[in-house]
Amino acid sequence: MLSMMPFGFLFSFITFFGSILSLSSVHWLSIWVGLEINMMGFIPLLIYRGLTMETESSIKYFIMQALGSSMLMFGSLMSFDLSLSWEAWQCHTNPLGFTLIILSLFLKLGAFPFHFWLPEVMMNLSWVNCLILTTWQKLAPVFLLTAMTQSWNYQSIISALFIMAGFSSIIGGLGGINQTQIRTLLAYSSIGHVGWMTFCALTSESALKIYFIIYTLVSICLFANLWTSDTKSFRHIGTLKNENAKLNQLTLIFILLSLGGMPPLLGFAAKWTAISFSCIISSPALIFPLLLGSLMSLFYYLTLLFSMTFSSSMTLISPGNQLSPQNSVISPYSLNALLTPTILIINFAGAFLVLAMISMSVDFF
Repeated sequence: MLSMMPFGFLFSFITFFGSILSLSSVHWLSIWVGLEINMMGFIPLLIYRGLTMETESSIKYFIMQALGSSMLMFGSLMSFDLSLSWEAWQCHTNPLGFTLIILSLFLKLGAFPFHFWLPEVMMNLSWVNCLILTTWQKLAPVFLLTAMTQSWNYQSIISALFIMAGFSSIIGGLGGINQTQIRTLLAYSSIGHVGWMTFCALTSESALKIYFIIYTLVSICLFANLWTSDTKSFRHIGTLKNENAKLNQLTLIFILLSLGGMPPLLGFAAKWTAISFSCIISSPALIFPLLLGSLMSLFYYLTLLFSMTFSSSMTLISPGNQLSPQNSVISPYSLNALLTPTILIINFAGAFLVLAMISMSVDFF
């Protein structure tokens, strides 16, 4: 993306504008238009390198997003048929239309039971596109889900959403076990975190905001590290012999443990926020499936770290993939050296700050 700056900036702006339009809209038509603009801006970013595998992933992504948009439109038409208004947050709407809209948002998020497309799409993308797919592309659907559940009180559907959130976390944990591809594993990790975000969306909007911000920060740290080091496999990181190998290994250890929710890192603060709000607003028993999925996720993160630390097989970066100082303005290893202290500060200081604010019952938002 950096080699095609005008191209990247143009379609990145379109992608971001589409999500903002959806979030700021109060009519179903403008929400639908915003989601379509977001999709049309993101697809060119997926195929900018012209690789066959990226093109295949972009087609799969387009099909699933188009299906989700169709379900959203059908659901909004059913709502219009009952209320004769395109207002999104009507108190009275068609239960079938409400269900279709909810399912369309779950399809766009890649949550259970529509999780199957996310690993297939993400496994062939660049690191920058993986970051956008797992963070920004979830922003509009998950906050629309929050607004819907707060406006429309269908208890039977809300209870089903709690179950779907728990299954998303469990599938995110089970699917990542025995995965050898980094991108596929991180896709299942994203599915697990979508379960947590869905749970937060059903309990408290403040909890969702805190969780989403923390998840985005940790994801940025992770994908920036993987991009600057041109990582091919976690198992091969331990075999690097350059001067920054240990620094890269230490950074990834802290990021992965934070993503898995290991205390006292920043990812643990996100999960503790969700647990705290669930104990106040809803039944604490609803959190157990999410905790089970998180334990399985933490297990395969620890397995990866063990493999990464004690591996003695092939090298991670081939000579052809390394960027020489003559061919790059900034060496990726120097970027990695700059990222490491920033990541450590974010993980430790950020975690203690969030936990302290929660304990004092301060409302950020």
